Amino acid sequence: MKQTILRLAVGALSLGALAPAVHADEKLTLIVGGMEKQIYLPAKLAERLGYFKEQGLDVELINEAAGVDAENELVAGTVQGVVGFYDHTIDLQAKGKYIESVVQFSHTPGEVEVISTRLANKVKSPADFRGLTLGVTGLGSSTNFLTQYLGVSHGVQTSEMTSLAVGAGNTFIAAIKQGKIDGGMTTEPTVSRLVNGGDAKVLIDLRSPESTQKWLGGLYPAASLYMQNDWVQSHKATVQKLTNAFVKTLHYINTHSADEITAQMPTDYYAGDRTAYVKALAGGKVTFIPDGRMPESGPPTVLKVLSSFDKAVAGHKIDLSKTYTTEFVSAVQVK
Repeated sequence: MKQTILRLAVGALSLGALAPAVHADEKLTLIVGGMEKQIYLPAKLAERLGYFKEQGLDVELINEAAGVDAENELVAGTVQGVVGFYDHTIDLQAKGKYIESVVQFSHTPGEVEVISTRLANKVKSPADFRGLTLGVTGLGSSTNFLTQYLGVSHGVQTSEMTSLAVGAGNTFIAAIKQGKIDGGMTTEPTVSRLVNGGDAKVLIDLRSPESTQKWLGGLYPAASLYMQNDWVQSHKATVQKLTNAFVKTLHYINTHSADEITAQMPTDYYAGDRTAYVKALAGGKVTFIPDGRMPESGPPTVLKVLSSFDKAVAGHKIDLSKTYTTEFVSAVQVK
């Protein structure tokens, strides 16, 4: 009996050795600086379309209200990548930390500076920011960077206006309604909710390339997938898989209507108004880059913007070549 059991055990081991190995999907964690924001739509869309799985990746998406908190998680090594604004790569390099954009989602911020309707007749431009309290997602966030630049570039020093961290979505809207902020920088679908509800008006629109060039002096690459430079170099195969999935997603956005894209997203992202969501996305699709490639003129514009008010950036020599890479997008073949 013992000999029989032994033979069965040996046989089972032999069969196990001959059977093809079953590989589990490679696990990764990405943090998104506001999952419901349309500017970061490629992250959730890639998941919903199954493009991560298609590449053999098991990607967990974690929602974080502010990009500045997301970058802290990346630097701490608790996540492998962040879906957030490219400008953090420059800000962090000035502080001795190296991260880079691997896939560039957009060439404009996709952000809007809104002003409360109670002040709409008095505030006509950033020159009127003096004495105002303006909402941003977080202190040190990209919305904070852009708001400060708009003020400084129109003669208002950062000390003459107040930035208040109020997040996005419902918390931003509540801050406007309660008078805690006079206006602020936010994105869709929050913009449409505020305007349609009569609570705010658009002051500065940074969604289209034309308006971005007008207010910021050039294209301003924003939403991206950024990762630590050292991690990218030591995990090239994984980074390529992620890049394949995201570039395919950007191609999907470019070749499908706003209504078709909206149909793929969670219904709670519509904030109860699907029609407004579709309309906003139809106008906002122009922000996305179909092939995920960084526009050459973009990084110098971002550096110029940050250097105008951020003393840490202005006082350091920034190597822009280390803030992004096109190695992986160049290797993608969209099918």
